[in-house]
Amino acid sequence: MNILVSLGVALLAVSSPGSVQVRHDLVYAPGDRGRLDVYAPKILPPHAPVVVFLYGGSWQTGGKAMYRFVGVSLASRGIVTVIPDYRVYPEVRYPQFLRDNALAVAFAKVHAGEWGADPGRLYLVGHSAGAYNAAMLALDPRWLDAVGLSARRDVAGVAGLAGPYDFLPLRDPKLKIIFGPQDRLADTQPINHATGDAPPMRLLAGDKDTVVDPGNSARLAAAIAARDGVVSTRLYPGLGHISLLTSVSGLFRRPGGVLDDIVAFVNDRPPPFVARMAAPSVQQQPVSVRAQ
Repeated sequence: MNILVSLGVALLAVSSPGSVQVRHDLVYAPGDRGRLDVYAPKILPPHAPVVVFLYGGSWQTGGKAMYRFVGVSLASRGIVTVIPDYRVYPEVRYPQFLRDNALAVAFAKVHAGEWGADPGRLYLVGHSAGAYNAAMLALDPRWLDAVGLSARRDVAGVAGLAGPYDFLPLRDPKLKIIFGPQDRLADTQPINHATGDAPPMRLLAGDKDTVVDPGNSARLAAAIAARDGVVSTRLYPGLGHISLLTSVSGLFRRPGGVLDDIVAFVNDRPPPFVARMAAPSVQQQPVSVRAQ
């Protein structure tokens, strides 16, 4: 059992829904991995936003039940939160998991009104590999186009936590299988799809992250800004790859921290500050996107 699974179990035990209602295992696609959970405030604010949260796991592991603490934390702040499972390696490789994510987003768009949310306030939030998935849906139009959506029209914004957006060359043997062949790898990188007309993006990272180089966020932000896109970044001192996400839980939450940052972004309020990340060095640091 890896550290995030262990933490997920612990956070699951203390994440009492309280004022949150949960709908489990709604079917958005065929198969065991085509289900999602919806967390909603029992008392909904007018025009409540809806967030689709995409978890990480190096495109090889993960399960929506582990992220109940995310659903409860966001829903307790007035945000209807959708957490889908999606197929991972070895069942699928790139780009099938993006197609699954796109189907989940389309399902959320169609059913948001039934859950008391405003489908016009649909946001994507992801951590690690899930942040990659969210960025690809926002930047590369192929995936949402295939389900009848447009990122610019249908996605109000994207918040990425500790995302790998520019992680070539691949060194991990499994990632080479997941994203290969070699001559097509450039197409798999979010930074190579950077555009100025994507939804607003908020890229968060921890300066102690040794799994995904925080420079990924800085480089993607720079690429989007160079095309006059709307993007902001924040680098959290003292937070690592896992603690960046677990800090949204009540056990580890800080005022003005990650949860407040996401909520402010989703509520279309300016962030408390925009902390420019240090410019990446000319020599890109290799990224080890381990299963977490």
